Amino acid sequence: MDYLIFIFERLDWFGVIDILLVTVIFFAILLVLRDTQAAVLLRGGLFLIALLGILASLEVLPAFSWLVSNALPALFLAIPVIFAPEIRRALERIGRTGSIVARRSRGNGDVIDDLVSAVTRLADRKHGALIVLQRSDNMRDYVETGVALNAHVTPELLLQIFYPNTPLHDGAVIIKGDYALAASCVMPLSSSGSLTSTPERMMGLRHRAALGTSEVGDAVAVVVSEETGAITITHRGRMISNLTGERLKTILRTFFQPAREKNPFSAFFSRLFPDSESSRWEGSP
Repeated sequence: MDYLIFIFERLDWFGVIDILLVTVIFFAILLVLRDTQAAVLLRGGLFLIALLGILASLEVLPAFSWLVSNALPALFLAIPVIFAPEIRRALERIGRTGSIVARRSRGNGDVIDDLVSAVTRLADRKHGALIVLQRSDNMRDYVETGVALNAHVTPELLLQIFYPNTPLHDGAVIIKGDYALAASCVMPLSSSGSLTSTPERMMGLRHRAALGTSEVGDAVAVVVSEETGAITITHRGRMISNLTGERLKTILRTFFQPAREKNPFSAFFSRLFPDSESSRWEGSP
């Protein structure tokens, strides 16, 4: 208690700012690592470091203390290697903020209607599908993995693409504005492990690819299950399943036809820490 009183007596405004900066940094790290495998590794690593620190402080174990004191620097050097994907994702997220004012997503109401019409018909027929809607982030790298289309989006086009055993039915269709850029695109798979914690544990590669796509950018992915015909939508690492056509249309319109401009600072915050925004979206009716 005397030591704590000694610290608080000498605490000034610069000290408060210093503590707040450290708090914000740790909050940002935990927010980026939330719902990922890295969070489990982080908990295990912190527990191991704390245990080793307690054992190393015991004077009756000098050899062990020497080993720990020389091994800990090597463990800290291994952190960038272990958390390389999460560090890259965080840097990309910071880079995607660009300017303080976020760009508006462009969309067309007719395209949303055609998309919902195609998705509901695919769901009724239990034809699996993965449709990715590009927003602000460029998806050129993923477009190049598929077959170029550059075709106007129509329900018939999407139904033909995802008809079973056709050449383009595997992979994703990437849509930008009114056009389908490419089909049979290879999308990144989610490594968060959140699918295993959901009741629908039998979700396959399409759902993993949809969730993975939403984790690395701001794109919106729509999935139709080949087994059940259920419609699912993902965004920012969040997933809503068992959607009806009307509810899917409502969600898509909120993304591509925003009713109001965000405050510049709130837009910057939502792009830097999208999890806070996506958690509200996940609980929307």
